[in-house]
Amino acid sequence: MPVNAPLRTGLAALPLALGFLLVAEPAFGAEPTSNGQGAGTVQQGGSDKSGIYATARITYTGAVAKGGGKGNITSTDVNWAPPPCWYAPFLGAKDFKERMSKSIDSQMKTPGIGGTAGAALGELKRHYEDEYSWTDTPGYKDYNVDKDGEGMFWAAVENPDEPDVLKRSSCNDLPFWVENGEAPPPQYEEAITPEILAALAYQHMQLPATEVTLAPEGTTKVNLPTWAWLDRAVFDEVRATAALNVPGLNIQATTTAKPVALKLEPGTEDADTYPASGECALNPDDSIGEPYAKGKADRTPPCGLRYLRSSGNGSYQLRATITWEITWTGTGGAGGDMPNGTFGNEQAVVVQEIQSVNR
Repeated sequence: MPVNAPLRTGLAALPLALGFLLVAEPAFGAEPTSNGQGAGTVQQGGSDKSGIYATARITYTGAVAKGGGKGNITSTDVNWAPPPCWYAPFLGAKDFKERMSKSIDSQMKTPGIGGTAGAALGELKRHYEDEYSWTDTPGYKDYNVDKDGEGMFWAAVENPDEPDVLKRSSCNDLPFWVENGEAPPPQYEEAITPEILAALAYQHMQLPATEVTLAPEGTTKVNLPTWAWLDRAVFDEVRATAALNVPGLNIQATTTAKPVALKLEPGTEDADTYPASGECALNPDDSIGEPYAKGKADRTPPCGLRYLRSSGNGSYQLRATITWEITWTGTGGAGGDMPNGTFGNEQAVVVQEIQSVNR
């Protein structure tokens, strides 16, 4: 017989109260290499080896932000966001029984527990012990201990880099059982997939600094065209991988960021850019712009700028922003395109007046 609506509603808050709405443990990569692609292996932070940390750890490799936190890439799609939470393998049957039953018993013995909360705890205990079920949630006999090793209970995991607490805790279904090698029930749309891992790899991707080569370098003159370029050798594809490896489930996804354009913002309205849009496209050899050389003084740079006013005793902050085209591939041949990303840096440019001698 299904539980009534108030009790079913009250059960939605129990995963958090019992400690089953979990926060993903961060991981951090080694320092990036000179070309910005990062190290090949990730060291993992934290020392808690129980629960989610022993089973559903997501590891990041490649060019990922130090500390496992959010990287420096910004999506060009304002409506795109990484998942705030997801469901992932948590514990085997015996371990889950030990932790869950202790949590429920402890809560039920708490002074003042009664009414709807107490009834909800009782229904929750029946759900995992006596096969008590709801229409959308099958019950279990003795926590499925007779199936230990054949599957795992899955639980909600919070994305620690999601600032909105409500979104982060929106995966609030009770832990559920999934047989090894089987897909989670279709109602759990947030169950971990290669596509979710790709979004997390995107979120943690660390891109190289964008410092363009200028000619003249550092100091230029008013009305003098300044050439700007990025060589292929210091400007390459970047990859980050997120992987989840647990009994019965081994999935991963790799995001690849390829530079496709450079945008120059002079740091003052008293300047022209080349081209006029300030956006320099990728050359056939994957470089951007064209290096300055003797004999080009009278030419207009294909990528560059021209300052119309001196910077006085200071400098202008030239901002160079790269647009990166993002794709992903994952376990089972999955893959596709993701929103483009951007990342930029500022560099100081001193602009001087051209001095002339009057006779």
